Amino acid sequence: MKSGLNFLIAAKRCEIAELQQLALTSALVNVTGRLVHGLQRERGLSNLFLASQGEQFARARCEQIAECQRLDAELRGCFDTLDTEPARVGNGARLFSRIAYVLQGLDALQGLRERVETRAWPTRRITDAYARLIAGLLGVVFEAADSASDPEVSRLLVAMFNFMQAKEFAGQERAAGAGLFAAGRAHFAEQQRLLLLIDSQERCLKVFNEFASAEVAALGADSQGAPHLAELERLRRILCTAPDTGTLDTQLSQTWFDCSSRRMDRMKSVEDGLARELVQVCQHKVAAATADLSGYETLDAVAAREGDALSFFQDAAPTPLATTVGTGMPGLPVPAQGYGLHLERSILELVQDQARRLQAMSDELETVRASLNERKVIERAKGLLMAHRHLSEEEAHKTMRQMAMNQNRRLIEVADGVLAMAEVLPARSP
Repeated sequence: MKSGLNFLIAAKRCEIAELQQLALTSALVNVTGRLVHGLQRERGLSNLFLASQGEQFARARCEQIAECQRLDAELRGCFDTLDTEPARVGNGARLFSRIAYVLQGLDALQGLRERVETRAWPTRRITDAYARLIAGLLGVVFEAADSASDPEVSRLLVAMFNFMQAKEFAGQERAAGAGLFAAGRAHFAEQQRLLLLIDSQERCLKVFNEFASAEVAALGADSQGAPHLAELERLRRILCTAPDTGTLDTQLSQTWFDCSSRRMDRMKSVEDGLARELVQVCQHKVAAATADLSGYETLDAVAAREGDALSFFQDAAPTPLATTVGTGMPGLPVPAQGYGLHLERSILELVQDQARRLQAMSDELETVRASLNERKVIERAKGLLMAHRHLSEEEAHKTMRQMAMNQNRRLIEVADGVLAMAEVLPARSP
């Protein structure tokens, strides 16, 4: 008959398997971040290429495409390492659906590049196409954060997702601003889009600061410091305050792109810091859990040798803890004679410690996932507005932000209100 210790060992093995899967997921997030960074730069160069009627930036764009193709191959290799057994992957349906979507987008990327090369599509359409692919890649990171079973890893993944999202909004700002400067003409709708992108960056950075470690949060604050943003703020004012259809200096196109790129490169260094911390945390947790498992197995071997019947209800004074096994389990008492009751109490302490630890992890995970759940609610509400009011994603988001400001409510509260009206809204007309 299997004992409680046997099941404790099985639980620890499951924990190690989950942590090893998290380590693979963290490596996947790392590569995803590098590919997103590469595609963001490729998008910006493509916008400059199009705005210059194909007369400039062709070489830089080709070099960037080659780098993105290398990262594409590396990401596909990471996908191949994931365990796709349904019983072993939490949240697998959503994560794998995201990956399937991303692979479709990556397969179609060559066609998009050809449309840029032949200037078959306008700048805004090209920008939106890149944005959809990048959004899919960020969706993989989001699902990785949502499926993480360890609260510390989950917090880091939430911080990573929000920082990557902020950098993507910065990338869209770079592309939009480069297009305006290169075209030499201000446009009211694009100016409003820039303002929304700036606001969106600030929101994501706020969430990042809530979940990042103190060290990485300090890196993030430094990357957004006033000395770095002074030139960008000057160029933002030129773009956003110019009269509709007013003339813009085309010579500032390269200046804007370089300034925005320097900022994004600083943000990438913060991403790299997050990625390193993720890897280190996963490695530490796997090592600690493996050490604990070794201690459990040693205790199990002792119990098998002694053959003592452990009485759960027998009363005795606790034995002082003399040794420590592993890093996460209480010390094992070493009695002067035999094991018996002492071994029983060791196992009981292990079981109680494991129960307390799992409860604490569950409570912290609930706190971490509250941020992710808010995002899901906001996205659903935004989709509802898009469907019933025939709005673009940007228009739906702007509408909800305006409602929140007018009513002095949080965005999540407005989103809840929108979803509460879903049942009484008329069906969407074909």
